Amino acid sequence: MSEPAQPTLRQVLTAPSLLKLLALSALLGVPVSLAAFWFVGFEHQLQHWVWESAPKQLGFSRAPWWWGLPALALAGLLAAPIITRMRGAGGHTPVHGLGGPPTPPGDLPGVVLAALVCLPLGVMLGPEAPLMALGGGLALLAVRSSRRSSRPQLTAVVGAAGSTAAISTIFGSPLVAAVMMIEAAGLGGVRLMVLILPCLLASGVGALVFTGFGHWTGLGIGSLALPQEPAAGLPDAGDFLWGIPLAALIGLLITAARALGFLTEGWVHGSRPALRIVMCAVAVGACITLYALATDRSPEEAALSGQATLGQIAADPHSWAVTALLALVAFKLLGWGVALGSLRGGPIFPAVMIGAALGVACGGLPGLGMASGLAAGISAASTAVTRLPVTSVVLAAALLGKEANTLMPLLIISAVTALLTAVALDRPAPEAEPAPEPQRAHG
Repeated sequence: MSEPAQPTLRQVLTAPSLLKLLALSALLGVPVSLAAFWFVGFEHQLQHWVWESAPKQLGFSRAPWWWGLPALALAGLLAAPIITRMRGAGGHTPVHGLGGPPTPPGDLPGVVLAALVCLPLGVMLGPEAPLMALGGGLALLAVRSSRRSSRPQLTAVVGAAGSTAAISTIFGSPLVAAVMMIEAAGLGGVRLMVLILPCLLASGVGALVFTGFGHWTGLGIGSLALPQEPAAGLPDAGDFLWGIPLAALIGLLITAARALGFLTEGWVHGSRPALRIVMCAVAVGACITLYALATDRSPEEAALSGQATLGQIAADPHSWAVTALLALVAFKLLGWGVALGSLRGGPIFPAVMIGAALGVACGGLPGLGMASGLAAGISAASTAVTRLPVTSVVLAAALLGKEANTLMPLLIISAVTALLTAVALDRPAPEAEPAPEPQRAHG
């Protein structure tokens, strides 16, 4: 019996159902991006107050060395009831990546609250996973509940379009989000077109809204970007001789941190999970404090998602002592690993900062150079945490700007090396434990 003929690309692109889906995606891009913009802007303002304004109001020139301990203890105390009692458990655990199916709209309050109490207080996680959940959940509100249950493929595409609209500029380029969806979906042919066209259209609209509102309001949205592009020459033999083992080392370290995250997740799901979440948050605060004590630098550098620190390292790498960079990598890795399994946020931004810091720390090796070390570190770390090498190369290229073409061979080889290392060292991820059931009052 012959198989049914597959639709041609022309048939797919001109089908009324796809045209309606594209129109819906373009329309969804506006409200989803507005919601994401105000979420990120509000989170950014809270972060600025906690780590810069509040210390100055108390008479400090910067956050004192002990600032991370009360900040993270407060994060744990606020996040624990959200994770253990609210519907959706505040979103998925970040050690499992950026999430699976689109977030049900009913879970959004918990996701937003968990992100707003974790991220500004410095839990060493990024905003990308909550943003994707927010965008996907809001997009699903546009699809009637009956249609969501009867047409799961529509739910997946609309949710993906909402997610790409929400994170369209948080990675510095709307193209990064679209490429991520392509690579993560693993589709090809006409099926890929059905997914990528709505996502690409929504991400373009989202980027336009983000950019327009950023100029109009003057609010910073905290996108992942380098304030100054590093000057780089053509890669030579020394760049690859050092860059390949550097990428392998980064793959090993990121994999070890993820393993710690899985251990932490299993421990948190034991008895009295709320108390254990608070304990994990305090442990993250201890890592921030130890970094400040060891380096006599601001604890803010080790806290938060790492976006600001990445910009500082890239803008003036020579102002950082190698010992300070290595301390930053060590304490950030440890705290990030704990946060991955216990708190809420995204895993990518801190990993990129860790890779960049280690790359710059190795930049003084003979024949490597700061720009090459930075580029290899960003590409390798992003690949090791996402397992998406094409997305990671595009992300690194977007960050490096005009220098990306020169460094492209090093970016690609670093991504492949980190992926092979991470996969070779990785153990199968344990089954995700069910989130604790919300506790209800008896009466």
